[in-house]
Amino acid sequence: MNSLQRAWLAGLLLAAPAWAQDAAPGYPGRAIRLIVPFPAGGAADALPRIVGERLAARWGQPVVVENRVGASGGIGAEAVARAEPDGYTLLATPPAPLVINPSLYLKLPYDPTQFVPVTVMAAIPSVLLVNAAKIPANTLQEFVAFVRANPDRLNYASQGTTTVSFLTTEMFKTAAGNLRITHVPYKGTAPGLAALLAGEVEMMFDNLGVTVQHVHAGKLKALAVGSGRRAPSLPEVPAMAEFYPGFVSIAWFSISAPPKTPAAIAEKLSAAVAETLRQPDVARRLEALSAEPIGSTPSGMAAIMKEDAERWRGVIRAAGVKPE
Repeated sequence: MNSLQRAWLAGLLLAAPAWAQDAAPGYPGRAIRLIVPFPAGGAADALPRIVGERLAARWGQPVVVENRVGASGGIGAEAVARAEPDGYTLLATPPAPLVINPSLYLKLPYDPTQFVPVTVMAAIPSVLLVNAAKIPANTLQEFVAFVRANPDRLNYASQGTTTVSFLTTEMFKTAAGNLRITHVPYKGTAPGLAALLAGEVEMMFDNLGVTVQHVHAGKLKALAVGSGRRAPSLPEVPAMAEFYPGFVSIAWFSISAPPKTPAAIAEKLSAAVAETLRQPDVARRLEALSAEPIGSTPSGMAAIMKEDAERWRGVIRAAGVKPE
């Protein structure tokens, strides 16, 4: 059982008592800001909006999603790190600013270890995508053979060197025998995906949720998913681990609070999110994004962060990516 599964079980077991005790009476008494440190148009933006809508309805207080983009999530993370620790400014983010940036930057304007974990809302596996018109391969094995036959001729997109997309590609290149594919960075998921669809690049690892429609439309081919098992939305597509044991690439989407935020507020937020994720209509919306609801406790989120930080630190070292 991995940390995501353990955290999910912990969320189910602990969320109800935390909610019932209401350890933070009077909270929230005004609008909450969810700072998303990445652009709109991807799962990082969609998931907090889905959850935020339901929290606003529950509490009768606005939950405003604000995109603060830049520095691989660092600008938004810094803004939250400097906010008052009262639960009214929160960070809603995938892994980059919390568990990847510390291994890639010699100095950060915030301390990732000082954020107060609240919850991992959901997780979405990465998927290896190729342009259907430009890549003749229909399986992972055929694609690896095609790359080997065409060294340095293929390009892959990512949202930058501090993202799960980039690091997953580097991990794949190593696992498949040091494949030679050229990196082309883009400013976000949307432009990277647009470049893949247009044939400007031939390959990209992206979150499964926002790309399934293009796979079903025949514009992109999905060759493997990064979860440990096959994804329900693409059951015919193998898991990368079927070919490369231990290969895991899952983007999780979390909520954190500023340093020194009282544990009672984090627990109340965590319990509310877990209960929101169990609502049938929310579950359907997450399913449309190929997202697995997690709803972890704060301690469950801390465990996920620790495991992921170790995984990506190893990938960064193996790929020879130097801290900036």
